[in-house]
Amino acid sequence: MISAKIKNKLASGSAIRKMFEEGNRLKKIYGEDKVFDFSIGNPDLEPPVEVFDALKDLANNPIPGMHGYMSNSGYESTRAIIAKKRGDEAGMSIDAGAVCMTVGAACAMNDVLHSLLDDGDEVIVLAPFFMEYINYIENHNGKVVIVQTDDKFMPDFDAIEKAITNRTKAIIINSPNNPSGVVYNEEQLKKLNELLKKQDHVIQVISDEPYIDLIYDGLTVPAALKYIDNLIICFSWSKSLSLPGERIGYTLVSPRNEDYEDLTGAIVLSNRILGSVNAPAIWQRVIEKSIYAKVDVANYEHRRNLLYSNIVDAGFEAVKPSGALYIFMKTPDGLTDTQFQDICAKYNLLLVPGASFKREGYMRLAFCVSEQTIRNSREAFEKIAGELGIKK
Repeated sequence: MISAKIKNKLASGSAIRKMFEEGNRLKKIYGEDKVFDFSIGNPDLEPPVEVFDALKDLANNPIPGMHGYMSNSGYESTRAIIAKKRGDEAGMSIDAGAVCMTVGAACAMNDVLHSLLDDGDEVIVLAPFFMEYINYIENHNGKVVIVQTDDKFMPDFDAIEKAITNRTKAIIINSPNNPSGVVYNEEQLKKLNELLKKQDHVIQVISDEPYIDLIYDGLTVPAALKYIDNLIICFSWSKSLSLPGERIGYTLVSPRNEDYEDLTGAIVLSNRILGSVNAPAIWQRVIEKSIYAKVDVANYEHRRNLLYSNIVDAGFEAVKPSGALYIFMKTPDGLTDTQFQDICAKYNLLLVPGASFKREGYMRLAFCVSEQTIRNSREAFEKIAGELGIKK
């Protein structure tokens, strides 16, 4: 018999995955062009040409032993180029030993939490947040402490301070944010660092950064490494190189981290204990050759603008995201998230309720879908607004 814990999680399931499966069902009935599935953040752009060139080069000019084991932390040459890139961005020198290659950001975060948490230790998460954080923390017998952000989805520092106890081990930040798309500025990062530094014990900041290269309107994402001392980065190329199925990422411990030596060693050990052993060898080599490449970010920005226009032109409210792949749309007054979701589903418009991200009153829409899907959905938004009596 399976464990009671897993049985409960199976019962609750993932709202995103459920909507994704519902989308597939509806497409078989109505056709691809009449179903508007904005439920899942699965990047649909192809990887940049540098990735394909690197793969072809490795296939045509194989490195002897390139499919064998390496250090649990990954190839030193790969880690060195990552350390240089992140160091240049933050204006500091970073050693390759700060980096551990992982099977994506999910593995990276599990490695970090396994390294940090004793039973009952607390991790603060800022709502709205990627719901898998709960599973990751509970994987390692930690306690999730949810703190709501302000009305613009920015950190509420008074609320964070009130949530800190002597068992607080870490806080997870995610900028650009999934699901809201907000980006924390330099002052907010500095303020968080000051708040945590005045506590009577070390509190680690785990910066989940898979969307850091997806930024719009000419903005830049401030380097958290530059402003936060006790920082651990979890990164994935799933979004920036459009490689979600290849599962390649890393952890990086700030050289200013008070627990630098212990953490770098613990994360490598945890990477082995949790079963990854090492990140995929060939993808580490590909990353070395294409680390400065990016997907077509302008394409995503264009689609963001189209979907945002559909929403607001129909009379709904939404925060225009500065980064990531999602729009967080306000649920109309007088309706619960589930009620609004059901109304949208009548028009084959599939959204994920904000409750899935611990922020009720909103719906998440992923705009990493085809431009035609976004354009075709415009009429559905207008019909839903008409049914609800929403005026432009």
